[in-house]
Amino acid sequence: MVSHNAGESEAFSPGDPNPEPMTASDDERRESRSADGPRGSAAASDSAAGLPALRTTADYQFGAGAGIALFPENESLEVKRSSSGRPQQVIADEGRVVTYATDGRFTLGLAGGRRLLEALESPAGRVVVGDESEPFVRDGKNVFAKFVAAVGSEIRPGDEVAVVHDDGRLLAVGRAELSADAMADFDTGMAVMVREGAGDAE
Repeated sequence: MVSHNAGESEAFSPGDPNPEPMTASDDERRESRSADGPRGSAAASDSAAGLPALRTTADYQFGAGAGIALFPENESLEVKRSSSGRPQQVIADEGRVVTYATDGRFTLGLAGGRRLLEALESPAGRVVVGDESEPFVRDGKNVFAKFVAAVGSEIRPGDEVAVVHDDGRLLAVGRAELSADAMADFDTGMAVMVREGAGDAE
């Protein structure tokens, strides 16, 4: 079911059985359900929630495969929108996946960071640190260049990144402040402005 009330959130749930009052677009969705069964219903709801466009944006920003990893086709996702209908956040059961910023780029939540790590081959999209930095980064402290052990070669200032331990565990998400080359070469300076730390280790 997709709600289009301004300023409210909408839930994308494939095969939602609770009908809304019928409109012309709802008639088209019903025809899709009749023709294609549950798969057709999921596709209609998916499109109505605007997720295909968000997947395209994610692929452009993070690399091929990121869109489907962040926003799987058969998962129930909540899309929060502004009063004008613009997407603001995508929420999954485990938390915030992304926020859609006014510049047309995504900022990652921890849930989004975990999904992105599964989609991108290491070290793409990552800034890697060791034991010395782990407790500070988990607590939301920024990452400094001297402690960077490895970094995806494509990373530029302003890119959204996942900060990971050298064993692969997600420690935080944030924004790169230096290029990959600068992180590797510099002994001073902030490498990543951490937006959200993963908290205590499980």
